[in-house]
Amino acid sequence: MVWFAWKRIRSRSLLLTLIMLLFCFPAPMHAAGGGDEPLVWTAMGMGVVGGLALFLFGMDTLTQALKAAAGTHLQTVLARFTSNRFSGALVGAIVTAVIQSSSVTTVLVVGFVSAGLMTLSQSIGVIMGANIGTTITAQIIAFKITHFSLLFVAIGFPLLFWGRQEQTRHYGGMIFGLGLVFFGMSIMNETMLPLRNYAPFIELMVKMQNPLLGILVGALFTALIQSSSATTGIVIVLASQGFISLSAGIALSLGANVGTCVTAMLASIGKPRVALRAAASHVLFNLAGVVVWIGLIDVLAGISIAISPAYGHLTGVSRVAAEAPRQIANANTLFNIANTLFFIPFTPWLSRLVTRIFPDRLPRSGQPIIAPKFLDNHLLETPSAALNVARMEIGQLGYQVMMMMTMAKVALEKQSEDLYREIEKADDLADILHHAILEYLNRIGKSPLTEVQAQDYFRLTQAADTLEGIGDILESDLSRLGLRMVRNGLQPSVTTQQIMEILHGQIFKALEAAVRAVVDNDQLAAQDVLSLRSAVNDAVDQAFQQQTRSLAQSELTRLQTLQLEFEMTDKLKQIYSLSKRIARLYVPREV
Repeated sequence: MVWFAWKRIRSRSLLLTLIMLLFCFPAPMHAAGGGDEPLVWTAMGMGVVGGLALFLFGMDTLTQALKAAAGTHLQTVLARFTSNRFSGALVGAIVTAVIQSSSVTTVLVVGFVSAGLMTLSQSIGVIMGANIGTTITAQIIAFKITHFSLLFVAIGFPLLFWGRQEQTRHYGGMIFGLGLVFFGMSIMNETMLPLRNYAPFIELMVKMQNPLLGILVGALFTALIQSSSATTGIVIVLASQGFISLSAGIALSLGANVGTCVTAMLASIGKPRVALRAAASHVLFNLAGVVVWIGLIDVLAGISIAISPAYGHLTGVSRVAAEAPRQIANANTLFNIANTLFFIPFTPWLSRLVTRIFPDRLPRSGQPIIAPKFLDNHLLETPSAALNVARMEIGQLGYQVMMMMTMAKVALEKQSEDLYREIEKADDLADILHHAILEYLNRIGKSPLTEVQAQDYFRLTQAADTLEGIGDILESDLSRLGLRMVRNGLQPSVTTQQIMEILHGQIFKALEAAVRAVVDNDQLAAQDVLSLRSAVNDAVDQAFQQQTRSLAQSELTRLQTLQLEFEMTDKLKQIYSLSKRIARLYVPREV
C-alpha cells in the first residue's frame, strides 16, 4: 500500500525529506523520566511515513472520486456563471468544495483567461472563492472519527471495486478515500505519541509559535506536496496529539495559503501575458491576506475559540489535543472568508496592479503563428477537465476550418489566386492544432477513464480527425480546383454562382452547427446539422441540373468550366457529409 501511494502521489521528495528529518534528530538514550524505554526510531519512522502515505493517498483517492462524480460540467459552470466578481467568488467556492482542489480550479481559470473566455477581474473573484472551498477538507478531518476509519474502508472498498454502476464506484471512492485519510491519521497519531515526552521534538514544535517560522514551514511544505488541504490536515493531526498550539496551527495554515500559489504560477508558464496576471493575482491576494493577519493571529485564535466547542473538564496537553483540531479548522475557514470579503471590492485595483507589473510585451520574431490556447498539461491528472479543454481547443480548430470555408467562398466569387494560396497556409495552421489536439488526447487516453469519459474521448478524437479532413478538402481539392479555374481564365455563369452561393451558405451553417455541437456538447446543434439535409440536397440538385443544362453548349472552355463546377459541387457535398459525421456523434441513438 505504501509503495502504491508512493507511485500515485506527487510528493516523493516530501516523503524522502521526512525520512531524513526523522533520522536527523539526535537519538535519545531514554525518554524524559529516565526509566522509560528508549524510542525506537525505525518503528516510528515506518509508522509516520506509512501513515502519511496512507493519508495522502486517501486524499488523492477522495479528490479524484469527487471530481469524477461531479461530472464534466464543472468547467462549463466556471465559464458561464462568473459574470461578475461576486458570482465568480461564489462559483469558485462551490466548485472547489466539490472537487476539493483549489489548484485545479486555479489552473482552469488561468486557461479560461488565456483563451479570452473570462476577464482578469472575473478570474480574481473565482480564485478568491476557491480559497474558501478548499477549507472544507480541514473541516471534515477535524471531526474525530478516526475510530471508524476501517469501517469507512470496509464500506468503500466493495463499492469502489465491485460496484456495477459508475456513480456507485465514485461514491465508493469517496468513502474509501475518506477512510484511508482517517486511518493514516490514526497511524500517525499512535506512532507519534511517544514524542510527547521527547524534549528535542517538543522544542521544535514550540518554535512554531513564531509566526514567521510557522508560515515559512507551512509554505514550503505545501509547495512540495502542492495541496494546501493536505497541509492543513497534517497540521490538524499534529494538533490532535497536542504537539502544536492553536497559534502555531494558524501560522502553518497561513503558510499553506502561500505555498499553494506555486501550482498556479507553474500553470502560467508559457501561457499568454493575461494568464500570468491571473496567477500573479492569486499570489498577491494570498500574500496580502497573510500580511494582514500575521499580526492578528491572536485575534483570529480568539474568535475561533469562541465559536468552537470547549472541553473544560480537561487540562494541559489533553485539552489542547481535544480542542485545537476544530479550532484550527475554523480559523482556516474564517481566515479565507474574511480575506475574500475584505479584498473582493478591490478586485479592479488588483487587476490594474498585476497588469502594470506584467504589461503586454511586443511579439518576438520566430514565435509560432498559431498555438493551442486551452491545452494544459497540469489538467491531465484530472481527465474530465482535460477533456473539456480539449473540447475547447477543437472549437479553435473548427473556427480555423470555418474561416477557410469563408475564404473559399470569397475566392470563388472574386476569382482570387492569392486567396486560394491563403487557404493552403490556413490549412497548415489547422494541421498544427490538429496534431496538438491528438497528442493531448492520446495522453488523456493513457489515464484510467470512466465510461462517460471514454465516450467523450472517442467523440472528441473523431471530431478532431473529421475537422482536419474537412480542412484537407478545402485545401487540397477546392483550392486546387479554384486555382485551375483562375489560371485557365474560366468563369462560372451568373446562375451557377448564385446556386453555388446558396449551397455554400447551407453547408457553412451545417459546419458551424457541427462545431457548436462539439464545443457545447449540444445535441440540438447536432440535430440542426441533420435537419439541413433537405436544403443541402435541394441546392446540390439545383447545381447539378444547371450544370447539366449547360452541357448543351459545346464550347471547349465551357466544358472545362462545367467539369470543375461538377467537382466543386461534389466536394462541397463531401464537406456536408463530414459535418453530419460529427453531428451523429452527439445525436442520441433514438434520434
